[in-house]
Amino acid sequence: MKDEVADAGWLRPSPPACLNGSESFRGGGSTVGDFWAWAFSDLRDNTIRGALAEFIVAKAVGDERPLRIGWDNYDVVSPEGTTIEVKCSAYLQSWAQRRHSDLSFGRMSAREFDASTNSYSEDRRVRADVFVFAVQSQRDPEAYDPLDLSHWQFWAVTGAVVRERAARSVGIRWVRDNGTGPHSFDGLREAVRAAGA
Repeated sequence: MKDEVADAGWLRPSPPACLNGSESFRGGGSTVGDFWAWAFSDLRDNTIRGALAEFIVAKAVGDERPLRIGWDNYDVVSPEGTTIEVKCSAYLQSWAQRRHSDLSFGRMSAREFDASTNSYSEDRRVRADVFVFAVQSQRDPEAYDPLDLSHWQFWAVTGAVVRERAARSVGIRWVRDNGTGPHSFDGLREAVRAAGA
């Protein structure tokens, strides 16, 4: 009864299902896999590359959750319970460039979201125990392969350091000065464990 009163007036979503791509749209003859291929095939795209970096970090540290929660206050959770914010940058983009992009990372803090009340904190907060800065390090457009994990480098910085020393955005020099790395995919889990200890 108490839960019913607390939920009065709220539209609560049902839990999302983990899709495999074979699900069909009702009418139209397309599948979820067709949609994924259409919308997400260019893994160099800034928005998609950020989600890809979150996926790579989740796999590296052993996050056991089956789905990404896009609106959550952090991106990844290690098996030890360490919350991880993933920031991503790259030298190359999905458009023509005169020079390599500067490596920068934004939104180091943000207003904390409470999904149960659909509300945000009034102040900006550092919302994760550890920040992982993921860099797609390939500089040759012809060799760019976002699926080659040897082309990725990772730095780990504690949330406390971000809270004390970071501006709203930082560059790669700040990351190198304040974090450990670069780490490979295989070394990232231990780096996060050490940073979160």
